[in-house]
Amino acid sequence: MHVLSLNSGDQIPGLGLGTWKSAPGTVAAAVKEAIGCGYRHIDCAPIYGNEAEVGQALGEVLQAGQVSRNDLWITSKLWNNAHAPELVEPALRKTLADLQLEYLDLFLIHWPVAFAPGVLFAQKPEEFIPLADQPIIETWGALETCKEKGLVRNIGVCNFSQDKLITLCDLARVQPAMNQIELHPYLQQEEMVALCAERSILLTAYSPLGSGDRPKAMKKQEEPILLDNPTITEIAAQNKITPAQVLLAWGLTRGTVVIPKSTNPERIRENLAASEIRLDAQSMEAIARIDLGFRYVDGAFFCGKGSPYSLDFLWGNK
Repeated sequence: MHVLSLNSGDQIPGLGLGTWKSAPGTVAAAVKEAIGCGYRHIDCAPIYGNEAEVGQALGEVLQAGQVSRNDLWITSKLWNNAHAPELVEPALRKTLADLQLEYLDLFLIHWPVAFAPGVLFAQKPEEFIPLADQPIIETWGALETCKEKGLVRNIGVCNFSQDKLITLCDLARVQPAMNQIELHPYLQQEEMVALCAERSILLTAYSPLGSGDRPKAMKKQEEPILLDNPTITEIAAQNKITPAQVLLAWGLTRGTVVIPKSTNPERIRENLAASEIRLDAQSMEAIARIDLGFRYVDGAFFCGKGSPYSLDFLWGNK
């Protein structure tokens, strides 16, 4: 398995199993199938609503001796309703209990967006908390404490713009090890890639295949289908691999982690095979020309009437 080194010295498998959108009743089988065929990296989050089932699968494979805990890399995330410093450790301990683990390998702030405690998904103005009232650095300080307690080995963020990432780095005692963001050939984010390389922060690419199975409410009219792009399908044909494998190999060739989601055993194995594929310079140059700056997951669901958050706040460097 291809691995990448974090700024802590730990090594993370370059390809992991994503669990966002994996329905209850299917995700445990997917996790066991993935570990059985060679995956060692599972990406989770409490808001996905399936961590207890993922934990059931992890508990079974660990108890059976199929793998040891040290063989696995498990990532989870802090949801928006637990940004208050006193809520961070309880949220992490809940995730650990659900996953049947004593520690995480990586714990991430899921979004630079805060909700009132107990609010699963904010919809009213009073259910949001502006970051001016709940600064990220205070939340980050609680993550640093969790790391010091041994509850997590590495800490990082998700969905941080360049400006937010720089600000955090300048204030933090412990530098973030990871920024997990949407990355694929239609959203290549070259400036972010360069910044993270300069700062020794790894990037994890979510939605690396274009997230065609995300909820209909999150989709735009006539959005481009990444897997159908002619450049991608041509490179796939030339290399006798699938378009999905091209997309995953592109991310790995760039030096990023990729976390495709699947519950289909055949696709789980197909995706894993991409971890050994590297694209040549000609293919990488061809893919570089298809960047659209297009986000499939743009965060608009946080930006309704009365919300203190906007798309410009999320992605602009302000």
